[in-house]
Amino acid sequence: MNAIEVKDITKSFRIYPDKGSQLKEKLLFRKRNRHEVRQVLKGISFTVEKGCSLGLIGHNGCGKSTTLKLLTKIIYPDSGEIKINGRVSSLLELGAGFHPDMTGRENIYTNASIFGLTKKETDARIRDIIDFSELGEFIDDPVRTYSSGMYMRLAFAVAINVDADILLIDEILAVGDANFQTKCFDRLRELKAEGTSMILVTHDLSSVEKFCDRAIWLNDGVICREGKAAEVVDAYYSFMNRRKAENSAPVPAVEEAPPAEETSPAPADDADEMDYSANRFGMRYIEITSVCMRDASGKDTRIFTTGDSLSIEINYKVNRPLDEYVFGFGFYTIEGACLYGNNTQLDRLKISPGTDTGTVAVDIPHLPLLAGKYALNAAIVDKDGTPMDFYRKYCSFEVVSDDRSEGYISIDHKWRTIR
Repeated sequence: MNAIEVKDITKSFRIYPDKGSQLKEKLLFRKRNRHEVRQVLKGISFTVEKGCSLGLIGHNGCGKSTTLKLLTKIIYPDSGEIKINGRVSSLLELGAGFHPDMTGRENIYTNASIFGLTKKETDARIRDIIDFSELGEFIDDPVRTYSSGMYMRLAFAVAINVDADILLIDEILAVGDANFQTKCFDRLRELKAEGTSMILVTHDLSSVEKFCDRAIWLNDGVICREGKAAEVVDAYYSFMNRRKAENSAPVPAVEEAPPAEETSPAPADDADEMDYSANRFGMRYIEITSVCMRDASGKDTRIFTTGDSLSIEINYKVNRPLDEYVFGFGFYTIEGACLYGNNTQLDRLKISPGTDTGTVAVDIPHLPLLAGKYALNAAIVDKDGTPMDFYRKYCSFEVVSDDRSEGYISIDHKWRTIR
């Protein structure tokens, strides 16, 4: 038996850019009554079986919260059909139904009555509600004195103690400390085991994957994918990564290095005078003019995907020729921790610039960094290690990845069972 059946529902809203609020304004400024119709849901259909937990995911504005409001009958669809089998309890907005001047105890009775409980039924549950909310010493204070976390605790405690057949939750668990969030999910698992059906709307995809049996990915009012939670979450991750890479802002074809006076003191006459703590320092016998980071297609970009190829091009000009120069690069966290560093000397490659300008490139066939934001260091030193031009955090770049591993580095691996 299905707890929820949604069949081909649509929902549109009228958007007024500058609607007059008074009759005089409406009569005198008729243009303000112009509006556009925005269709939020475009004929979606799904079912939720009894005892099943369903996650709704998608970017902001895709229709997730609108769907929950339709299920609770806060709003009604333009077309389509919704069937609900059982009592519904919902947590759609923090403290919805609470009166700020009433105490927590009084609001328990008010909120419980909204869910259909009688005073006698609430009397039998009030101790459990107060204990779960952990608001014992504050329960008789006006709720206007509560923090947002206290609001959430009380609202959640009421919602899970009304013997609901269906529980609808919209981002409510994003508020509160880690211990209480764990307590909430433990209680939700208990309710699920008892046969309560649930729909969870959240941007916390790990919660969907861990808690929900199934998931639906909404995009611009339609269902992009429906199925097992882990499979839908993986598909959504891949989509978001592709979109971020495709929408990355182009980098100028020639990215000139900032003038020396803006980035560091004037070049030192010898190594002892250099400020090694500056973002840029060196003797400037040879000088970095620009650094390009190119993807597999040759595009100069600042967004890459784990495992893709990457080329770093260091463009330079020679101010005072030397016999040999060492070119290096490093990947760092934004906080400054070194993740990887290398140079031509370590790789036993001797470079002797013989022209006024040039480019040295290093090719990385498979970028091993996991998703995150990083900094690129670039440097030129002489064969003895004296800095000629050393850039800390020349630029930042971002890595997107379908790899769900933790940390900074992606390591190829394969699990197996040994008996």
